[in-house]
Amino acid sequence: MSATPDPIAILQQLLKATQSAALQFPPQLTSPSDQATALGQPVVALQQEWTARQAQLWQTFLSRQPDQKPEAVVAAGVSDKRFSNPAWSESPVFDYFRQSYLINADYLKRIGEFIPAEDDRAKKRQQFLIQQYIDAIAPSNFAATNPEFIKTAIDSGGESIRRGILNMLSDMEKGRISMTDDAAFTVGVNLATTPGAVVFENEIFQLIQYSPLTEQVVQRPLLIVPPCINKFYILDLQPHNSLVRFAVEEGFTVFLMSWRNVKSDLGHLTWDDYVEKGALKALQVVSEICAIKQVNALGFCVGGTILGSALAVAKARGEDPVKALTLLTSLLDFSESGELNCFVDKASLTKSEEAIGKGGIVPGKEFAAVFSSLRANDLIWQYVIRNYLIGTNPAAFDLLYWNSDSTNLPGPFLTWYLRNMYLENNLRSPGRLEMCGVKVDLGRLDMPAFILATREDHIVPWHGAYRSRQLLSGESTFVLGASGHIAGVVNPAKANKRSYWTDGDSDGDAEQWLASATESKGSWWPKWSEWLKGFGDKKIGARSDLGNDNYSPIEPAPGRYVKERA
Repeated sequence: MSATPDPIAILQQLLKATQSAALQFPPQLTSPSDQATALGQPVVALQQEWTARQAQLWQTFLSRQPDQKPEAVVAAGVSDKRFSNPAWSESPVFDYFRQSYLINADYLKRIGEFIPAEDDRAKKRQQFLIQQYIDAIAPSNFAATNPEFIKTAIDSGGESIRRGILNMLSDMEKGRISMTDDAAFTVGVNLATTPGAVVFENEIFQLIQYSPLTEQVVQRPLLIVPPCINKFYILDLQPHNSLVRFAVEEGFTVFLMSWRNVKSDLGHLTWDDYVEKGALKALQVVSEICAIKQVNALGFCVGGTILGSALAVAKARGEDPVKALTLLTSLLDFSESGELNCFVDKASLTKSEEAIGKGGIVPGKEFAAVFSSLRANDLIWQYVIRNYLIGTNPAAFDLLYWNSDSTNLPGPFLTWYLRNMYLENNLRSPGRLEMCGVKVDLGRLDMPAFILATREDHIVPWHGAYRSRQLLSGESTFVLGASGHIAGVVNPAKANKRSYWTDGDSDGDAEQWLASATESKGSWWPKWSEWLKGFGDKKIGARSDLGNDNYSPIEPAPGRYVKERA
């Protein structure tokens, strides 16, 4: 029988662990007076304001009477869930911790505007690091300054502390913070379950053809090119929130690329490989299986960048394989490329090119950490609090299971992508980039395009996605969905949630478009389906057999590649 754990020892371990996490982001500045001296007079007024607010808060704390709830000196934002527990305002001490932190956080963000930087990219990186520090030092992240931790520990007789330690040890073995109940999901069992078969595969991807769910289908098939940075089943989670299943139920013959989760033996793969052996090969196979010259195609996130590149290569070769193009939260012009730009600069990229630019892989866990850091409170610290301080186990959530199912990428592919897209923004310039042996020009892509952006997207800012309209020469339909990069895309029609904007003035910039656009309640999915059917050609009887004589089914969907772990 194991010995009873010492609650004090456990608490000390927990405090040390959370404090160590916070110290990964050391402050760049010391005290407000030091900051004012370093940055000059423009911050003197800001320092005085900070001093006055802290003095007012301290006076309020000293004069507060029992059972009194004075008006707050500063309040948390409506969307800030860290301090939603009533214990934060009921206790004078914890109320002081909370408000003092919010005053300090506001001060640091505002003073960051005055800190000099080499250029706009460096400025954004600086602001990002300040925000990381602000998020990390929140009193909610530490056992001694979180009233919910203390109350839960007392009410449970220390059991919550024991559970929190066990959760932390388990996550240390995984090498990541648990966001969901991993045991609740299995790919191919209750995720990625739309029926179909793999009808082609090479070293880079498997091509899935989905079984028809209607008696008739539109003749022109749809190829989906998902991002290779994550696994495809974000578009095929469960039947009720699967865009793939929705498209099949709408009468489309759907094909989808399942990218390989590469290991070291494929560390040589380049951007050209993903274009030539990936998207272009998939377009060829779909065309041959369905015996049709042009297909419709959809690209999501970096899948849209790969697809756009592939179509530009095809056009330079005198080929025109796509009738209508759909881009979901994708960038072709990287002028406004979001917070990921904070991680790309000449010096660090040059080092990466020297290390892995000619071969090697970037582990998927590194990507997961980067994307989580973009929304640290939502994707890091809330789980530190719930899992380790409160001692609860995360609930089952399909989207967060997918988020933790990371993928590796080949070094040559990634470094080329970061340099030519994020750092130098070469794709938007006609003839500047050579891919697969030809100079590419996105302006030659004249097919109709449906471009979806999402209003709160921090990975693909919607203003950046809107710029695709100026690059492509065909008629474009722009739709702006509510929410963010994932939730705005995975917005099932039957749920009737959120909203989207359409039909804005196309003659101006993105803001002018939005000012004149019409908001509609619900999902954008039916709007897209209606648009795509306009390019589907006639209806034909659905075929029960998948593939053809040259491309026989290899294995049932979702295939082997998507099940490979990083």
